[in-house]
Amino acid sequence: MSEFLSINEASVWASEYLDKNVTTSNISYLIQYGRIKKIGENGSTMVLKEELINYYKGQKTTRQESWKDELGDDLNWTLSFDQYKEAETTKHVHRLHPYKGKFIPQLVEYFLDSHTDKFKKEIYFKEGDIVLDPFSGSGTTMVQACELGINTIGVDVSAFNALIGNCKVIQYNLVDVQSEITRITKALKLFLENSHTIEFELRLLKELNIFNNEFFPVPEYKGKLYRKEIDEKVYGKEKEMEFLPIYNQLVEEYNIKLRQDNEDSFLGKWYSNHIRNEIQFVFEEIKKIQNRDTKRIVSVILSRAIRSCRATTHADLATLFEPVTTTYYCGKHGKICKPLFSILKWWESYSKDTIKRLTEYDRLRKPTFHNCLTGDSRTIDIIGELEKRNPDFANLVSTQKIKGIFSSPPYVGLIDYHEQHAYAYDLFGFERKDELEIGPLFKGQGKEAKLSYIQGISDVLNNAKKYLVDDFDIFLVANDKYNMYPTIAENAGMQIVNQYKRPVLNRTEKDKGAYSEIIFHLKRK
Repeated sequence: MSEFLSINEASVWASEYLDKNVTTSNISYLIQYGRIKKIGENGSTMVLKEELINYYKGQKTTRQESWKDELGDDLNWTLSFDQYKEAETTKHVHRLHPYKGKFIPQLVEYFLDSHTDKFKKEIYFKEGDIVLDPFSGSGTTMVQACELGINTIGVDVSAFNALIGNCKVIQYNLVDVQSEITRITKALKLFLENSHTIEFELRLLKELNIFNNEFFPVPEYKGKLYRKEIDEKVYGKEKEMEFLPIYNQLVEEYNIKLRQDNEDSFLGKWYSNHIRNEIQFVFEEIKKIQNRDTKRIVSVILSRAIRSCRATTHADLATLFEPVTTTYYCGKHGKICKPLFSILKWWESYSKDTIKRLTEYDRLRKPTFHNCLTGDSRTIDIIGELEKRNPDFANLVSTQKIKGIFSSPPYVGLIDYHEQHAYAYDLFGFERKDELEIGPLFKGQGKEAKLSYIQGISDVLNNAKKYLVDDFDIFLVANDKYNMYPTIAENAGMQIVNQYKRPVLNRTEKDKGAYSEIIFHLKRK
């Protein structure tokens, strides 16, 4: 006889079955995406226990066991931090702006805080110490160090990366920030009253809702895909073409201009004409802000919003192939989706989210010195640059010296760190320094690129040594598949005294296979 379970009962059963927390949201996800069937209506939704067993039985072998089978028994699962939900690994200011290739804050905290365990047998840093991150990226090390009462210097060759990092650790007048956001939002809404874009989108959403409810009903459609009863590629394309005349008619009716006249720049190519006009309007309003710190954080809100409004599909936010200006079948959502025609929704959403995150961080942070410098870590005069921004901090570094480094250097030939934020460089007019990147994507992963990478990282460490205490501790996070770090350590007059191999969970890349990286612990030779 079939046994039925409510959503809550299914959550409890699955948690006991797998010996890990399975939430009601996890069960609802399985229903929504057709992994198990829904029985009953909302409020009295039930599922078959038999279907739960069939779905979860393949997961009885733990992720830890399967990953160790693939990556080796030396995998340090403690450093997977798999007990943390995404909301915790992207807590407070860590999600102020998207950024490829950043590590989670728990990894930084593990090595910087004052705990010990069977893997971390010593305390390397304490309150009042100074830590350097010569590849600061989005500022994760600075943020966590500030939480722990540790002073931090970040360095990054990208001016936009330095802006993001500094914006995370600035202490704001939040009343002023909210006041300026409110002013700009009102101005943007008035600006949009003279445009047909909002009315157009509402009509388009109404037509899409009718169409998708008929041809992509939830969760029935997802269930058919899961059971391979529908060829998604064929069916999706067919319905995409079927809806296109409705879309084109609305575009003509509301006189929507899909492309810009000049597409020579990133902002010209990847944004509809209407969105580009809104971006420029908000940017001009930001220029009127008097408080420098407020102007910075509001600029980051705008950057985050326009990143989400690029003319691309929901499944292609990371790579970008060709601009999308029409409705399309979306494999991510299993229905016909549309490009964006206004930044208003994201501007309002990210403004609210930013205030919330800054407020949360204010309750946790401790009084410390922190600054991300824009420059080349191979040659930068850290004390000289700090003297221009914060003489007291420069004096502390001169007298106390830096206790160590916690950083994640770029991986050879993997990410173009300037291009991922090309929209921001276009809008804000920052000077690009692509040629100074170490291990950039455009140089590839050939022999010459690897030798250049080894030289680059070695030079960074040798330059940093001038500012470090004698008994320094350096932690570098890297996926060293080419075994370059022993040579790098040798070049820098250092030795690798320990290394921790950790599984990397919840990666943003499409390849979700087992993947690991190593935290190299280096000391003076």
